[in-house]
Amino acid sequence: MSSNRRSGAVPALRVASVPSDHAYVRHLSPLRPPYGVLRLPDPPVPGAPPGQWWPSPVLEPEWLRAHRREVDLVHLHFGFEHRSAAQLAEWVLELQALGLPLVLTVHDLTNPHLLDQAPHDAALDVLVPAAARVITLTPGAAEQVSNRWDRPVDVLPHPHVVDLARMAQPRPVSAGYVVGLHDKPRAGNDPEAVRAHLQRIVAALPGGRVHPGHGPRRLCDAELWDHLAGLDVLVLAYRSGTHSGFVEACHDLGTTVVAPRVGHLAEQAPVLSYELDDPASLELALRRAFDVRPGPRADPAARVAQREQLAQAHASIYASALESVSRRRRGAA
Repeated sequence: MSSNRRSGAVPALRVASVPSDHAYVRHLSPLRPPYGVLRLPDPPVPGAPPGQWWPSPVLEPEWLRAHRREVDLVHLHFGFEHRSAAQLAEWVLELQALGLPLVLTVHDLTNPHLLDQAPHDAALDVLVPAAARVITLTPGAAEQVSNRWDRPVDVLPHPHVVDLARMAQPRPVSAGYVVGLHDKPRAGNDPEAVRAHLQRIVAALPGGRVHPGHGPRRLCDAELWDHLAGLDVLVLAYRSGTHSGFVEACHDLGTTVVAPRVGHLAEQAPVLSYELDDPASLELALRRAFDVRPGPRADPAARVAQREQLAQAHASIYASALESVSRRRRGAA
């Protein structure tokens, strides 16, 4: 584990993030230290290849007890599907016994990787009430969380996904009008609901063609950014979900997103919305995307400023969470 001491400086607040090595979490830190927060690296996962953070050992009570002297606060984002509500309740009790504050960012009110949402709902019923502070990414999601659990919620937007150097590169010049379909297999994604309609609609647009995709091969980040930047439009086919990293990545690269009216995607960044089972709605959105091209693109300088603001906001939330736990322990003494 990393030390909480920086040479000649006030000790940094040591945060065990679940996960830590993920674009969202990495981009919550400012570009230029000094910085009052030290996000600890993901602990090695027994039996997993190096660099794999899941299933995170931080979610085990035994890990908390073994590393209590090295951690000041736990920030949970996602990656807890393998833990039942009962196991998470045991974990929460261990956090409380050790005096470790929990900060929770609710990325998903509906888990896009699960068909049956009951386990995810039960997990949130444990985690949201137990958290010292609750964060989410959009006002609509915050309203849902507040209404369901009667908790105050901090709204902090999604940071950039694409690295800043890549974001600053000009978009490639392509002949025609290229539309891609996000067809990654997962429970909340239904590309087959739109595939045939998409081919017909795009074929009627001047120069229009649907990108054939890359099959089951997983693209590395650089390949994915090249792919997305080479599209004029990315069509999402989510049946369920709350927020989307693809919305942010496309906004970073200037690729227009056509997305179903699910969750709070349209609050994250500019998207053109449609109804998943309504081909006329999809056609209207795609024709609109064709007419207003090029679509909006994030400004790298604005993304840098946003990152600084997010870093400050998280540091303030962490300090508040620590103070609230300290007050509670003093009151119980």
